[in-house]
Amino acid sequence: MRYLLLGIIVCLLAAAAFSGCVGQEEAAAAAGPEALRSFVLDAADYAGSAGREAAIEEFGSIGGDYTRDEWYIYAYDNECILLAHPYAVEFVGSDRSGWTDIRGLPVIRIGRDIAAAGGGYLAYLYPRPADGGIDEGARETYEPKLGYVHPAGEGWWIGSGIPLAFDDGERYPEPVAMMIDLVSAGVSYAHAEGSEAALAEISDPDGLFVDGEGHYLYAYRYDGTLIAHPHLPELIGTNLIEKEDIYGVPVIRSLTETAREGGGFIVFIWPNPKEGNRDELKIGYVLPVDGEWWLGSGVYLSEITGEHTPLAGN
Repeated sequence: MRYLLLGIIVCLLAAAAFSGCVGQEEAAAAAGPEALRSFVLDAADYAGSAGREAAIEEFGSIGGDYTRDEWYIYAYDNECILLAHPYAVEFVGSDRSGWTDIRGLPVIRIGRDIAAAGGGYLAYLYPRPADGGIDEGARETYEPKLGYVHPAGEGWWIGSGIPLAFDDGERYPEPVAMMIDLVSAGVSYAHAEGSEAALAEISDPDGLFVDGEGHYLYAYRYDGTLIAHPHLPELIGTNLIEKEDIYGVPVIRSLTETAREGGGFIVFIWPNPKEGNRDELKIGYVLPVDGEWWLGSGVYLSEITGEHTPLAGN
């Protein structure tokens, strides 16, 4: 049974790698990280030439040159006051420093800090525009997005974002597709082999659920107790429910709540051991195993963009 399951897992991961690669070059050419950055930098150049007032008016217009279906520019000042957004005009003029996505990520404050450091990529959860607007209250419409922010002039900055599934919502970048299948394979293994065997396998640094790129599974009980991890054996059995990141977000609590609601994506900040434990945005995917515990995995944003985004304190 063990070898049969191993074969299934290998096939799943190989299929994920194939699905992530086929067509990704074509998709990235139309809607990948480079295209997103170019879009924002072009808007920043426009702001520099047209001036703040004209640029804000242009960015806030749903019929403007910088609003193209799901592609649009938003603008904030350095106090996180929304200056322009073609699909959320009702929030223009409001202080959004306290706004978080549905998993608690303070997206606007992070965007401001990245822009202040010269600009860069970020990730977050947010709805797509629909019927000429965005309903931030519709939790079921939130999806992972890749964003880019850049200073637009003295005291203000701009940004934009695209769905993380670049190819019209059908194809995730290869690391993300691999992550999803790794988590699904872990749940299947736990159901087939039992919790004890699964937790032992997850905690094995040479086991089935650790790959050569540094990806792995971790497992928690719903009270926030770590019960399996291949690289943190000293913390297994420790309750980490109150652990906070550099922005004060209770990461383990947010991950646990996501799993309790049935699982899915979450973006959080976590030290990257390959970069000297520098804090980095990480796209996570979690699933419940049963009523007692859940498991998950994650992909650092730099694995998708090829760049390291500056964060507060780094």
